[in-house]
Amino acid sequence: MKFSCPQTDFNSQFSLVSRAVSSRPSKPVLGNVLVTADAETQHVTLVGFDETLGIQTTFAAQVEEGGTLTLPAKLLGDIVSRLPNEELDITEDDNEPVVTLACSAGHYQIRGLSAEDYPNLPQVTAAEPVQISAEALVAGLRGALFATSADETKQVLTGVHLSADNASLEFAATDGHRLAVVQTIDDEGAATAMLTMNVTIPGKALRELERILQACPSNEPVSFQLDATQVVFDLGQQRITTRLLEGQYPNYRQLIPKQFERQLTVDRKQLIASLERIAVMADQRNNIVKLSIQNETQSLALSVEAQEVGSGLETLSAQITGEDLDIAFNVRYLLEGLKALPSTEIQIQCNTATSPSVLTPLGGTKITYLVMPVQIRS
Repeated sequence: MKFSCPQTDFNSQFSLVSRAVSSRPSKPVLGNVLVTADAETQHVTLVGFDETLGIQTTFAAQVEEGGTLTLPAKLLGDIVSRLPNEELDITEDDNEPVVTLACSAGHYQIRGLSAEDYPNLPQVTAAEPVQISAEALVAGLRGALFATSADETKQVLTGVHLSADNASLEFAATDGHRLAVVQTIDDEGAATAMLTMNVTIPGKALRELERILQACPSNEPVSFQLDATQVVFDLGQQRITTRLLEGQYPNYRQLIPKQFERQLTVDRKQLIASLERIAVMADQRNNIVKLSIQNETQSLALSVEAQEVGSGLETLSAQITGEDLDIAFNVRYLLEGLKALPSTEIQIQCNTATSPSVLTPLGGTKITYLVMPVQIRS
């Protein structure tokens, strides 16, 4: 194997696939990235795989001799990222699994492992690939991914539940304390080939998908195939494969109240700014902020009482219907939800100080963000 390519190309592509390499691999070869050079197509393909998530990418290079080898992800990544921005020559030794990286700064020899033991990425043999517009996919991921759980003991909650019916797509994520539901319409009609679908996809894989889509915006639809256990996203030069999460996803729709006694409309950016300031004080007291809905003054007051430290109070103007109410939330949950909403103004709907509240944007993508309040202790 012998090829040349710009350092920036190899570094960016190698970094991408390395995100799928486990820091504690079950066997040594899975701590490596599979490198395949093809002299016929003049392309290099890289694969990272942890037996659950796989990322594959292909990029153009000057390939003098084809070949395949696995190379240590962390070591090679750390070296390549520090090399100068110029043409990089990569040559495999004829007698042993060692490659030499050469550039004007010098050369490095790195020992790899044979590709024979590297597992193949899972294949999905669906009858027809499904097409989703990149815009609809990004909107769904941006509005839901943040609400997934980090608790591996509740594994089904660490993913995003994706359901589809013709051109309508619904993304849902919950960690048990809050719930984000995003409904997008595929305006290009690309999803009309989709039958009814209900799958839960790991958040880790979707974060990598979102990262790729945001780094390389494209008008081309994203193609994906799925079966009972796997889903494969095909983005042209990149491919992501991941195992679906098993287990019954909660019936989240029944958690959303149908009617509300109180409703207020407020400027989203002003509310975020106030919450970020008062969060400094809230951090001293379990990260809790109290919201006081005041109908008579048409205002929303944010307050924190941190015993032996101090207190904070800010007031915002708001359009309010319904009676006054004091209700408290985890300030981080509020901020993360508000930052995911796409509109200038948002609506907050609630009933009591102990029942779920719902935040929705006024305009833009249809997002429902439900958050549970916390009990206010006197």
